[in-house]
Amino acid sequence: MSAAYKEDEEDWLTVCLKYLLFVFNFLFWVGGAAVLGVGVWTMVEKSNYLSLLASSTFAVSAYILILAGSLVVVTGFLGCCAVIREQRSCLSMYFFLLLLIFLIELVAGVLAYVYYQRLSDELKEHLNQTMTENYAQQGKETITAAVDRLQQDFKCCGSNNSQDWMLSVYIRSEESGSRVVPDSCCKTITPDCGRRDHPSNIYKVEGGCITKLEQFLADHLLVIGAVGIGVACLQICGMVFTCCLHRRIRMDPY
Repeated sequence: MSAAYKEDEEDWLTVCLKYLLFVFNFLFWVGGAAVLGVGVWTMVEKSNYLSLLASSTFAVSAYILILAGSLVVVTGFLGCCAVIREQRSCLSMYFFLLLLIFLIELVAGVLAYVYYQRLSDELKEHLNQTMTENYAQQGKETITAAVDRLQQDFKCCGSNNSQDWMLSVYIRSEESGSRVVPDSCCKTITPDCGRRDHPSNIYKVEGGCITKLEQFLADHLLVIGAVGIGVACLQICGMVFTCCLHRRIRMDPY
């Protein structure tokens, strides 16, 4: 009687673990969709600003999340198959894929956090130089478009202020057409509007574009880091459940 009761108890525990893994797989897919969405959104919507950054850490973090989110789709399907079929080999593969994705997302989160810590110094050191030396120069069309969008999106002018443009290669050349700032500094863009730098005509924001871009990137790095580390922590539960179910199946004499 006690042996039968123990066998029923073991069956009940196995069923519970299977249902817990099914619930985890659903949450895992939702988390994977969030990871993939954040990565794609960062690259598609914010890629214009990447050419203004000195390092590629921001882009690498987003690409890592896209990779991890894509792996989640495959891994989640494998997890469901492993639970249904109760095969130890499938459960083992599922566990190692979870571990791999866990490490990938952890790396993305750590990269985002590290870059967040030195973002301000990088922008202060490189943004003004990038804007003044490369704007409207041959072969630098990507940077030119990024600067124009930056100034229009954030309603700012110049790296620190509009006076930064006085040192610009473009403004000091004949191609500027006597402009003192690019036309993208204007509140209302019209041909040659950059010839007047009066506050009624151009954006004059305290801290310039550096402050705006820094806050923007910092917010997105926090999202990347939080999503990556958050889903990675969720996967720890999945790995624990997988190990427990693997052990129950291995203990089953049948």
